[in-house]
Amino acid sequence: MIKNTKNNNFSEFFQTFSVINTDFSFRNLAYLPRWLILLLDIFIVFVSGIITYFLFQGLKLNYIPNQDINIGIAIYLVINTFFFWIYRTYSGIIRHSSYIDALKLFFSQFSTFAVIILLNFGVILFNQQKVFLTTGAFINSVLSFSLLFFYRIIVKQTFELLFSEVSTTKKMNAIVYGSDANATAVANALKSEDPGRFKLIGFIDKNNQNSTKRILNLPIFQIKKSIPVLMRSKKVEALIIADKSLTKEERSSLVDDCIEYGFKVYTLPLVSDWDDQKEISKNIKNFEIHDLLERKPIVLDTESISAKLYNKTILVTGAAGSIGSEIVRQVLYFKPKRILLLDQAETPLNSLSLEIVELNHDVEVQNIIADVRNYEILDKIFNEYKPDVVYHAAAYKHVPMMEENPSQAIFTNVLGTKNVADLSNKYHVERFVMVSTDKAVNPSSIMGASKRIAEMYVQSKHFKHKKNNSQRYTKFITTRFGNVLGSNGSVVPLFTKQIQEGGPITITHPEIIRYFMTIPEACQLVLEACSMGNGGEIFIFDMGKPVKIIDLAKKMIRLAGFIPEKDIKIKIVGLRPGEKLYEELLNDSARNLTTHHEKITIAVEVCDEFEVINLQIEELIQIAGTLSSNKLVSKMKKLVPEYKSLNSIYETLDISVNDYQVEQGKSLEY
Repeated sequence: MIKNTKNNNFSEFFQTFSVINTDFSFRNLAYLPRWLILLLDIFIVFVSGIITYFLFQGLKLNYIPNQDINIGIAIYLVINTFFFWIYRTYSGIIRHSSYIDALKLFFSQFSTFAVIILLNFGVILFNQQKVFLTTGAFINSVLSFSLLFFYRIIVKQTFELLFSEVSTTKKMNAIVYGSDANATAVANALKSEDPGRFKLIGFIDKNNQNSTKRILNLPIFQIKKSIPVLMRSKKVEALIIADKSLTKEERSSLVDDCIEYGFKVYTLPLVSDWDDQKEISKNIKNFEIHDLLERKPIVLDTESISAKLYNKTILVTGAAGSIGSEIVRQVLYFKPKRILLLDQAETPLNSLSLEIVELNHDVEVQNIIADVRNYEILDKIFNEYKPDVVYHAAAYKHVPMMEENPSQAIFTNVLGTKNVADLSNKYHVERFVMVSTDKAVNPSSIMGASKRIAEMYVQSKHFKHKKNNSQRYTKFITTRFGNVLGSNGSVVPLFTKQIQEGGPITITHPEIIRYFMTIPEACQLVLEACSMGNGGEIFIFDMGKPVKIIDLAKKMIRLAGFIPEKDIKIKIVGLRPGEKLYEELLNDSARNLTTHHEKITIAVEVCDEFEVINLQIEELIQIAGTLSSNKLVSKMKKLVPEYKSLNSIYETLDISVNDYQVEQGKSLEY
């Protein structure tokens, strides 16, 4: 990071001095205020020359010979003016002066001194008489630089003092957590922000090692008790976290402490360009729940992923959805030859298409409005484009909605998956990746059971072709993970909307717990699983620690600046049909195998022969066509014996696993 920043600084430095302005024009001075700065600079070097002259007169020395004084002054002013113009010292806004402006002044005075020395040398060759005393020229240059630099500092500080005092009442007192270069860059950006949002009181060093020092003339506070106590004692309203060395646990604890006592917390991404202060200040934002739930960045095997995707034709079903669209964005960076965006939702697909055009990737993008339930249309698409890799993300996912419409869950989640999987095998797709859910584990809802049935079909299909030694068989891979933050219909956007409306926040049960993962993180792992899979696996993603939904709601309320149960009420509305208190990632009978990636494991599930599963799914689809819900759900429970309905009218249809095994015979494990 520091290396890149230095390179940027050197680039700016060389750019400043590499382009010599040889075409003098009054227009080069831009507008009147620049002339005022130029005239002031000329006046200052003139005063500096007068001071130098009288200084040497007091020492009985002639800085400029008396007979040449008029010519000497004229030459001195012309040379200075020339180098002011060459280095454009007048072009900077004084109140925003930086070290670049100081360098310009230094080089202009150094160049003036060098030219005077050369001039003296040339004159000596002719008449042995110097125009300027060399020592005097050096002292004059140092004095000129000091005065020029000093008056800019005075103007800058005066401007900041006057204008900051005017807007003090509108600013929020804040402390920057951190004392490294990143924190300094943040503080500089905030001080130059217009209009300013914060009045910085000081910095906090978590190691308490620099309490006797200052940054930007602001103190570094020592943490003697706790952050909230320190903030209260300094009458601070907000904490800006700029310490990049904090762990997730430390950040989480820090935020919890602050919001518990009503302090605001702000954060920003890691500063990569310390000179771009406007960009830094724009990125400073309220601390959001995503920031607390984020985990360490995922390290991907980019070479392996690239080998599977580079210059290939990629089909993404459900491309306009939360997961599908993020898969598309990430796949684009591996430069496939063509990417097919398939979805039945016209408007979201159009929005995604426009976004991809703006990204300006040299990848052919084909938008396809189609339904995965329509085999004939899909067949034509596969026949025309011959995809190499398929990411199947199309699905119905809302649990209560599917409890009311079980046939639609079967048509989309089961039949749709079957159609795409069958065609992938027919047209020799290299890899088929199904996006599944943790709700497929010991399902308690129609949605979860339908996804489990789809998993069974995909897995058994792979083992069938592998067992038969089929040539060019497709590698069928399943990925399974929990809730993703910010996805359509997820709890975080719902809570955000309810808080904005003044509450109440609705929670189904005070003990309900869920796993969470960010959308980019989930999709990165989908790509990684695709590259590492040999077919037949069900990959499970590490979802981190489970989160209690009521605690999540309280944190979101506090982060928004409100007090739970006082400003924003929390209302318990009861579990919805099919909803569990706790989600699981493994079936009771499944085993878990590790992989080379720490965040990905493999679930070894019990799976019937393909012919058995295929026959039962065909019957299931036929029943779905009759819209007989009880008969359909009964069939699903026979196909997935661990499916036990919760808070649902279908609880009376539950059967025991033992009864099912007696009825169906022995299961096979692959």
